[in-house]
Amino acid sequence: MADEAEGYLLAHAHLDQARGEAEDLCALMPWLTTAQAEEITGHYVRRRLDVTRRLLLSTACRADELRQEYEARYRALRSALLRRHAAVACAVLAGAAGAGALACLLTR
Repeated sequence: MADEAEGYLLAHAHLDQARGEAEDLCALMPWLTTAQAEEITGHYVRRRLDVTRRLLLSTACRADELRQEYEARYRALRSALLRRHAAVACAVLAGAAGAGALACLLTR
C-alpha cells in the first residue's frame, strides 16, 4: 500500500514538473495563441512522461538484473565458505583424533 502511494505521488510530481517545463517553454514564445500553447503543453507533457516511463522501466529492469547477479554471487560465496568451514572442521577433528590417539599411545 505504501509503495502504491509513493508511486502515485512520484507520478504526480513528474506530471507537475513536466507541466511546469512546458509552461516555461511556452512563456518563451509569447506569440503563441492560447490554443497553440495548450497544444504544445499537452504534447510536451505526453512526450516527457513517455521518456520518464521508459527511463523508470529500464532502471527497474537493470535493478532486477543486478539483484539476480548479486544473489547468484552471494549463493556461490556462501557455498564456497561452507565448503571451507567443513574442510577446516574435518581437519581439526582429524587432528584432535590423531592427538588423542598419540596421547593414548604415549600414556601406555
